Amino acid sequence: MSFDESRLQELQTALRTKMADNKAIADSFQIEEGTVVVNADQKSAFDKNMRDIKEIKSLIEGLEGMRDVEAWGSEPTGDSVAVKAAAAGAGQFDARRPMTLGEMFIASEEFKSLNGGRNGANMPSPFVLQKSDITSAYSVKDVYSALPSGTPGSFGRIDRDPIVTQPTRTRRVRDLFPSRTTTAAVIEYFRMLGFTTPGGSATNAASSVAERNSGNSAFQTKPQSSFQFVGQQAPVRTLAHWEAAHRNVLADEPQLRSIIDNELMYGLRLQEDAQILNGDGSGENLTGILQTSGIQSYDWSSGATSPVADTKADALRRAATLAFLAYYEPTGVVLHPNDWEDIELTKDTNGQYLVAVSVALGGEPRIWRIPVVETPAIAEGTALVGAFGTGAQLYDREQASIRISEQHADFFVRNAIVVLAEQRLALAVKRPEAFVEVTFDAEPS
Repeated sequence: MSFDESRLQELQTALRTKMADNKAIADSFQIEEGTVVVNADQKSAFDKNMRDIKEIKSLIEGLEGMRDVEAWGSEPTGDSVAVKAAAAGAGQFDARRPMTLGEMFIASEEFKSLNGGRNGANMPSPFVLQKSDITSAYSVKDVYSALPSGTPGSFGRIDRDPIVTQPTRTRRVRDLFPSRTTTAAVIEYFRMLGFTTPGGSATNAASSVAERNSGNSAFQTKPQSSFQFVGQQAPVRTLAHWEAAHRNVLADEPQLRSIIDNELMYGLRLQEDAQILNGDGSGENLTGILQTSGIQSYDWSSGATSPVADTKADALRRAATLAFLAYYEPTGVVLHPNDWEDIELTKDTNGQYLVAVSVALGGEPRIWRIPVVETPAIAEGTALVGAFGTGAQLYDREQASIRISEQHADFFVRNAIVVLAEQRLALAVKRPEAFVEVTFDAEPS
């Protein structure tokens, strides 16, 4: 009995119809407050269609199996073993099996161009395996009862565990700044030092002024406030470091290449945090916020002592007030991990946590509604509260990137390469009074 292809097509058409019907039923379901609402008729029709779909699918699979068996049975029988042996002895290749590497080489045009050695011993072009040839050739495996002594000495695939990299800092000082780029080598800006009155006091002189009336013939004088501006420059600085590696190692171990790239980039980020906070402005260093003249300061020891002594969290809140009084809302707090630990673990005499911070799993580190960045880049016992991105601006001349080259010393002949991580940036602290340096030298007593 020959296979009936038309019957298979009829079943396939019926299956598609049933599936379309069920999709239409499913699309008619109502969703109310997150719950799917289905009436009895819809559910009955949907279930019936699903039973029909399963039955038709089973019939289709059975017919497809019959078709495959019938096709196999109609194939002509293959050559006998003797015919195959004769073909092999005549230097012919069996077209039904993949060719080995040696057979590919002998059958190649490059080998034939030698003309049995009569055209010389050098091929005009090298023999290169195509990707498809490589897959075919290496899929042919010989099975032995045992392998020779040495390494490897037995069957089995080697599994190599991935390298465990060191944990990285998840939040950085850069995260407190909005992103801004520049194409210049030097940023020129004016640093505003706040209000100054003619007498020199740093206050806002704005006040109410009386109107001229019948009893007062003189026009009233308005008070004067002056803004003090100082021209400044923020040169673009380069942060970079590199690692040497053998090019074959990186080609053979993509994971190792990724680790080197990531570690170099992470090292740049650590140095970037240190420069933004503590750069002394000499040589090729940035002028960090903590090294900028004009920033405010607050000492924990000057806090209240009665009825309860101020905690480190209290000191941060009082520092935030200084930034508010300079007309800038603080947008970040930078702390050493040890100081942040002290703040989070502060308890009263009953063991209750005192600080209004989020200690929930996965909660964003905040204190007094201000985001917190804990980093070893700032010294223990020091904190920085300020309006990042408003009182200061970070400029990217070239964002951090990875470059690779073998043109270094004698690396070319040694098959070595240089992996270089580099970035260029500038920092402009435009309103120093928007930042407050907090010192935790001694608690109030």
